[in-house]
Amino acid sequence: MNCWEVLGIEPTEDRQRIQLAYEQQLKFASGEEAEKLDRAFREATGGAPKPETPQPLASNQSLEPDRALDANEGQIVREVVIQINALLNDSGRSRDVGIWKAILCEPPADQAPVRREIARQLEPQVRPMADNGSLPAPVAQFLGDWFEWTSLQGIAEHGDEPQAGNAEMDAEEADQPPQLVNFWPAVIGWIVGLAILASLFGGMAGGG
Repeated sequence: MNCWEVLGIEPTEDRQRIQLAYEQQLKFASGEEAEKLDRAFREATGGAPKPETPQPLASNQSLEPDRALDANEGQIVREVVIQINALLNDSGRSRDVGIWKAILCEPPADQAPVRREIARQLEPQVRPMADNGSLPAPVAQFLGDWFEWTSLQGIAEHGDEPQAGNAEMDAEEADQPPQLVNFWPAVIGWIVGLAILASLFGGMAGGG
């Protein structure tokens, strides 16, 4: 298998395209597969890969083993968890996936050991909220990708289906003819009015 087959693209000199293919493949790579991707990238470009965006935890675990956090990293974890807890108390801002990304993707919070500890501390509170739909689909999708919470990835993929169903129901209701139930009070009132007029004219005719 040559480097292009490993990267999953046709031969090209476009380094940006190679980089994108490398990053996409790396998201789902194990330790041995990640090494093959690194070799394929070097063979295709002549240099080592330099990811422009942080990689999910699964790919980073093969690069750096679990270890105890130092004092500085522990402080970063505490600060991020405090920010997320404050975000969860703001129902408007907590629905903005951009704010979640700004907090969690900011270096050095994006480093693998720090991210793993943040995920461990946030999971008991945040993951159930996304599982039960308290967080919108884009936020659940991001958290699932960022922390490798696969159950959230599945929820996010189907998060918009109820809305689509509601839209179809609304369209069907719009196509239905107007209901006649509200027409009858007017008809009854009209009949009563005619009866009153008839009695009045009848009385006048009798009196004459």
